[in-house]
Amino acid sequence: MSRTIRVGLGERAYDVVIGPGLVDRAGSLIAPLLKRPRTAIVTDETVGAHHGERLAASLERAGIACNLIALPPGEETKSFAGLEDLCDRLLSLELDRGDRIVAFGGGVIGDLTGFAAAIFKRGMDFIQVPTTLLAQVDSSVGGKTAIDTPRGKNLIGAFHQPALVLADLDILATLPVREMRCGYAETIKYGMLGDAAFFAWLEDNGAKVLDRDVAALTHAVGRSVEMKAEIVEEDEREAGRRALLNLGHTFGHALEIEMGFGESLKHGEGVAAGCALAFRFSAALGHCPQADAARVEAALIAAGLPTRLSDITNAPMSADRLIAHMVQDKKAEGGALTLVLARRIGEAFVAKGVDPAPLRDFLVSEGATP
Repeated sequence: MSRTIRVGLGERAYDVVIGPGLVDRAGSLIAPLLKRPRTAIVTDETVGAHHGERLAASLERAGIACNLIALPPGEETKSFAGLEDLCDRLLSLELDRGDRIVAFGGGVIGDLTGFAAAIFKRGMDFIQVPTTLLAQVDSSVGGKTAIDTPRGKNLIGAFHQPALVLADLDILATLPVREMRCGYAETIKYGMLGDAAFFAWLEDNGAKVLDRDVAALTHAVGRSVEMKAEIVEEDEREAGRRALLNLGHTFGHALEIEMGFGESLKHGEGVAAGCALAFRFSAALGHCPQADAARVEAALIAAGLPTRLSDITNAPMSADRLIAHMVQDKKAEGGALTLVLARRIGEAFVAKGVDPAPLRDFLVSEGATP
């Protein structure tokens, strides 16, 4: 029942394999990619407790010696301190840059491990085994690796493509409902930005995806990866079209910063609220029909996701502070705001040099303080 999607990047092309039972098959799939039968599995303590022994056993059955590195769970690990700790532990294993390490976890582990691999002895390869829906549809594919700083999310990083991605749908069985919803936000985002038919399919089948129906998951993850692969092949380093994948993220990252990158607002929840805000702002500017903004909000609410500032916190946020965070976003150019906005469901566009005055007025109308 597995499906394979190729990310075509010339000599750095790789496969994304989607389906059930891939953790137990990982050893046979990874062994051909290793120059010597040795690797390290980087995971977090939660995933490691649930699934670490299974993955290690699969590698060992294929004759691969492995060490398990378990890091604290949570966004706080994706930091300079977390990067230093991981690099030191990798160095202690005396790995070569010709070796390949395995990122076994959600977006935090994938981003952190990928960045560590990019700089370890000036660069080593890594393999992604994403364990959250969000990581399977988004962060494990495309080669963006990074850590956060107090000044913003993902501001320090590198483009470093994986050698293989194994998206095991079975592993989502132990994922909390909240994490499934976070992944769903990134999934439906693909429909919003470039495939109205996929958005409509998710309106009808979103409950099945969230209930972990294998057929629905296979289609949802597969279509998301297809769209991301197509965009990455065209624009690997986000010089143009790839920026569309950040729909909802500039708003969402600003909200995450305000909430302190903690459990009170997870990344997928920030993206959901950010997508709703981006569509409503687009409608306020006259770019997008109000009906499409309402459909986006209704679809996210149906999935149990936040769409309003008041869904995130009872304390009023400052419009000026949110805009200041947005100006620090990676897409900003020359201190000018860049946002991904929408003309309709299925058609997003990059708006450069956005005037902060109407944005401030919009955020105030959404409940922020001036």
